[in-house]
Amino acid sequence: MAGLNAVITGWGFYVPPRRMTNTDIEHLLLETRQKRGQSVDPARDLTNDAWITERTGIKERRFAGEGEFTSTMSAKAARRALERAGLSPRDIDFIIVATASPDYLFPSTAALIQNDLGANRAGVIDLEAACTGFLYGLAVARGLIIAGTARTVLLVGAETLSRFLDFGDRGTSVLFGDGAGAVVIEASNASVGIESAVLRADGSKADLLLLPGGGSRHPVSGDSQKNGLHYIKMAGAETFKLAVQMMSEAAVQAIQEAGLRQEDIDLFVPHQANIRIIDAIAKRLKLPAEKVFVNIQKYGNTSAASIPIALCEAVEAGKVKRGDKLLFVAFGGGFTWGACVTEWFGPVDAYRQKSLVGRLQRELEQRLEEIVNR
Repeated sequence: MAGLNAVITGWGFYVPPRRMTNTDIEHLLLETRQKRGQSVDPARDLTNDAWITERTGIKERRFAGEGEFTSTMSAKAARRALERAGLSPRDIDFIIVATASPDYLFPSTAALIQNDLGANRAGVIDLEAACTGFLYGLAVARGLIIAGTARTVLLVGAETLSRFLDFGDRGTSVLFGDGAGAVVIEASNASVGIESAVLRADGSKADLLLLPGGGSRHPVSGDSQKNGLHYIKMAGAETFKLAVQMMSEAAVQAIQEAGLRQEDIDLFVPHQANIRIIDAIAKRLKLPAEKVFVNIQKYGNTSAASIPIALCEAVEAGKVKRGDKLLFVAFGGGFTWGACVTEWFGPVDAYRQKSLVGRLQRELEQRLEEIVNR
């Protein structure tokens, strides 16, 4: 397995059609507070489009509709990624789903996706690192490939956080949206791929950003619902400061571990948490605006889904070409944070030509396996 690398060969995303503008959120906030009998001071509680846009960069976000869940959105994104990679579900060796809003506590959302896709050869696992989940998933996928445990990994970042928002709290309800992004990661002998991954955590800061209810500490009950424990809680000012510092430090380390300089980065694809956080990190890294990809204005903070969704849009917009050095950074509850550098391989067709023999061998192995299991 010497010299084996992990290469992204497919990508796809899905966002629900239901758009929620800042004005829609403003109305929900007012309605919620009125229903609770809470007073609204226009001078103190102003939460209009201008206020939200100035502080977050968000203009709208998507909310899952009736019958849409983390698993169903994930499956749609996964199918698009597999199609782009020229693979079928039967080619998948392992499925990783990064999410903080799974369909159930168990079974895993990854198991539901496996069934939906018909990827019955694949091992599955859910990974929970909040907004940093996709980067943790990249590192796990890379490790599986380098270890020889898997040759093709489907990694999905997906969230349905709209169902955990307190629309009486303007500090959190204006931020989050729903969606899913997926990538196919394959083994390759090419000299490119995921070049570095820096992952960090600090559990002493857990109370600054969390969803307290629903687990074994605060299981669902009348009291937990009455006390609002099933809503996202965040200490915004403290989280902002730490996020900028920690992501910047992780980014510098990831760039160094990849043997690069900051000016070597061709495109910075950050977790889309807040435009002010993105701008502050880019400034610290001395990356010009043309090297920073931002789509938070359309989707808000989609947590583990934000980086893969942004990556897909960047590729589709022609902002990524073969050989480009991409930098990903993220920060989330836990606290967790991290950074990853990858060199983009380019058109899937080129990869397919290089790995045709391996593909034929795998298809033969699959057919032999089917014959043996009959």
